Amino acid sequence: MAGENKKALVLVSGGLDSTTCLAIAKREGFDLFALSFDYGQRHRAEIKAAKVIAKAFGAKEHLILALPLGAIGGSALTAAIEVPKDVAFEQMQAQIPVTYVPARNTVFLSLALAWGETLHAADIFIGVNALDYSGYPDCRPEYIESFEKMANLALKECVEGRMRMRIHTPLIAMTKAQIIKAGVELGVDYSITHSCYDPDPAGRACGRCDSCVLRKMGFAQAGVPDPTQYA
Repeated sequence: MAGENKKALVLVSGGLDSTTCLAIAKREGFDLFALSFDYGQRHRAEIKAAKVIAKAFGAKEHLILALPLGAIGGSALTAAIEVPKDVAFEQMQAQIPVTYVPARNTVFLSLALAWGETLHAADIFIGVNALDYSGYPDCRPEYIESFEKMANLALKECVEGRMRMRIHTPLIAMTKAQIIKAGVELGVDYSITHSCYDPDPAGRACGRCDSCVLRKMGFAQAGVPDPTQYA
């Protein structure tokens, strides 16, 4: 249900899922405030895409925060660790992959809470998905439920009764194909999104990393032409 002030803070990574989430928040009548993170990821393509997407959806504001997660490392996305390629879907789900960034969603959502409290925006949208890629622990429903409970214990505006934070995860139980179909119905232009973990210098998707494999599979299963430029 839309918040009283109709403001939604949407985490926008530049990818397919977060863009669909942005479209859903817009359909629900919220004024959009986009939040992205320059966290030391191995390429600039997703930040570039996030800027284009926020503008395309008419976000009232697009805040890009710099985070030194690259200094912490521990992930193929932020350190000199090889990005896995050509991994079968079944194998992806067998273990938490090296593309997991330690505590990433916890850090992102915590900063979203801070901005949301400042904006008096009680509704935060995040495009986490637990069905297609169950390896990430911070994409599970029980994690989101626990975080929302913590959020309402942590913020001054909540403790004093002026706000109740809501973490919206409209994609959490959807397959990639279902997400794409929903986005197409909402008029999402997926050609402006970027999902690849390891693009080439021109920004073209590798077509072989886990994210590319899931994206290609989703478009194929949805029966929607894949607009992605692959190397």
